[in-house]
Amino acid sequence: MTARRLAAVDAQTYWMSAKMPNDQFLLYGFAGTPADMHGALQQIRARASGCPELRLRVRDRVLGYPEWVSGAVTSDQFVVHDSPGVWPDCLAEVCALAGDQLDPRTMAWRLHVFPDVSGAVDGGAATVAVLQVAHVLGDGVRSSALAAWLFGRDATVPTAPSRPALQSVTLPWRMYRAARGHRQLVRDTDAGLVAPQAESRPALRSNSRPDGVRSVRTVIRRRAQIPGPTVTVGVLAAVSTALAAHLRELGDDPSRLGAEVPMAKGGIRLAHNHFGNVGVDLHPDLPHAERVTRIAAELDQRRRRAAHPAMLAASRATAAVPAPLLRWGVTQFDPTLRSPTVTGNTVVSSVNRGAADLRFGAAPVALTAGYPALSPLMGVTHGVHGIGDTVAVSVHAAESAIGDVDAYVERLSAALTAQ
Repeated sequence: MTARRLAAVDAQTYWMSAKMPNDQFLLYGFAGTPADMHGALQQIRARASGCPELRLRVRDRVLGYPEWVSGAVTSDQFVVHDSPGVWPDCLAEVCALAGDQLDPRTMAWRLHVFPDVSGAVDGGAATVAVLQVAHVLGDGVRSSALAAWLFGRDATVPTAPSRPALQSVTLPWRMYRAARGHRQLVRDTDAGLVAPQAESRPALRSNSRPDGVRSVRTVIRRRAQIPGPTVTVGVLAAVSTALAAHLRELGDDPSRLGAEVPMAKGGIRLAHNHFGNVGVDLHPDLPHAERVTRIAAELDQRRRRAAHPAMLAASRATAAVPAPLLRWGVTQFDPTLRSPTVTGNTVVSSVNRGAADLRFGAAPVALTAGYPALSPLMGVTHGVHGIGDTVAVSVHAAESAIGDVDAYVERLSAALTAQ
């Protein structure tokens, strides 16, 4: 294939990974263990080789934007681990995988396989497959689509277009359009046509720099067990109950508790990463029914604000920034700096991974989960991932930010059950 330039947001994601590791870990649990593990892996490797998007590597350039180039799918992209035995030990090994981040110039993804895991699914041993994906290759939605292709779903993953070679010459015009759009956004906000930007909130214990033991945990529910207009809203309401109680016990005031929620952008996907983060109040002091209503309304407000023409104009201006300037801006980022205010006190990332039509060899998929990365200002994150009728609500936390992770997960499980 002809090399194509990375979109500005993807290049920024790639360069930022040197300062803040951002690999994603997509977990899939399959009911059973293939009798022929080698054959099952060969089948997956053949599917990867047949997908141009899974053969991509990053080729960096000194002055211009990095490029996507094609390479062969190699045997070192498949790692079969010794059986960890039981599900909790498997999760501990999955958590440890974050210590070995990918270099997308060499490989943009790697598949880890844990055979014969007890307690992961009902009815016996399971195969747990974890797809490690460099964030530059895709956001949560795109990475889930790539994983689905690997495990047998016949839905092709579209190619994002190459960044136009002369796009930077349009920057002055696009900056003018962005400034004009911003003035219109201010007028529309003052007129009540668009919700104001979410306010920052005080940093809490959950925003502590991740130190000490890092852990991941997963709570499994059926969709019908999570009431609410959507699964995402139902889980946000439960996180509000559990995290507020936990932080209050640790001495914090969680009255302004909020979450940072990744939200897919509207319009045509022009980059591998096509989302933005929004802040949502969790209203922990409201009764459950009113809390659910308020959270759903705020998500809708954030979605409508993100669809304002001013946001599209701003994105187009950013896309036209010359590579040296954008790269210089990334180098100025200091991950050690801290702020007394934050967009959210935790992250809640939610992705529906579709029908339960995936297989590892002959073993059908039983669950899927994900564990959003921690960062210097985010020591507790949550993943909400559904496949078929099964929803996994996951926690990724550092000891410095959550204290006793099992006590918190018990609270979260109880909050999900009580709804």
